[in-house]
Amino acid sequence: MTTVALAVTEGMLHFELSLAYEVFGSAPAGVTVPWYDVEVCGSDAVRIGRFRLEPDQGLDRLRHADTVIVPGWADVDVDPPAELVDAVRAAHEAGRRVASLCTGAFVLAAAGLLDGRRATTHWAHTEALAGLHPRVEVDPDVLYVDNGSVLTSAGKAAAMDLCLHLVRLDHGSSVANAVARRLVVPPHRAGGQAQFVAAPVPTRDDHPLAVLLPWAIERLDQPLTVEDLARRAGMSSRNLGRHFRAVTGTTPLRWLLTQRIRRAQELLEATDDMVDVIATATGMGTATTLRRHFKRTVGVPPDSYRRTFRSRHAAPER
Repeated sequence: MTTVALAVTEGMLHFELSLAYEVFGSAPAGVTVPWYDVEVCGSDAVRIGRFRLEPDQGLDRLRHADTVIVPGWADVDVDPPAELVDAVRAAHEAGRRVASLCTGAFVLAAAGLLDGRRATTHWAHTEALAGLHPRVEVDPDVLYVDNGSVLTSAGKAAAMDLCLHLVRLDHGSSVANAVARRLVVPPHRAGGQAQFVAAPVPTRDDHPLAVLLPWAIERLDQPLTVEDLARRAGMSSRNLGRHFRAVTGTTPLRWLLTQRIRRAQELLEATDDMVDVIATATGMGTATTLRRHFKRTVGVPPDSYRRTFRSRHAAPER
């Protein structure tokens, strides 16, 4: 069982804390993999917004967890408590995975964990983060950044994206999707998507993309083009591009490519299909095309991804 420690102190934001607890606190129905053991860690009882919280463990416990989550920090103009910064730094030095949600990045930056690394936070505070910590490469245009042992997210909904990303890393796409279904949120938004868009999801059932996106996902094995999508939506390609940018923060072709890569990951995790078979099933055409796009997006070739995933999740020998 993997331990997730939620670091709490005065000045935290309750939304991100509650969000992380919802994701890691209990397994969705039907999921049988060993689930997370969540510990709330703080030096004393704290008031978070309108709520009073009694931690399970002290902050020194962070260095013994597998993953440390630092929720949003309410006032970025105030230095986070030294004991919190020291505990987060000690956890990272002990080899723990540390992730910040929203303005929790200011805590990680104060601990020196983001020096020389790319990171993000809520778009409204990216300039402040860059000004206070000039050694951090602040990216204001993404949902989250995964540096392996150190991860940061933008605000609110992007914090959910990062938490689901962690579940996907630990247990695979199908389990992460099950968590997303339980919480009634989109199963995956790539970290590189724009964090500030006019409308993150279609807001009305009659919005043209509300029908088009599921239709396209069901046909990823087909060589869909922008013209195909525009024809299905009953609009011009230029108008479709405007709708896509407003709703998803990206272009129709890039959105399609992301969905194809995610489907390829699921098939690599759950089947023994050859790469050329998966290329056909995801509309990539050839194994060469899939390998090129997969490595550029995921960072490793499909075969390496499959081996790494299966070795990470292999049942222990008895």
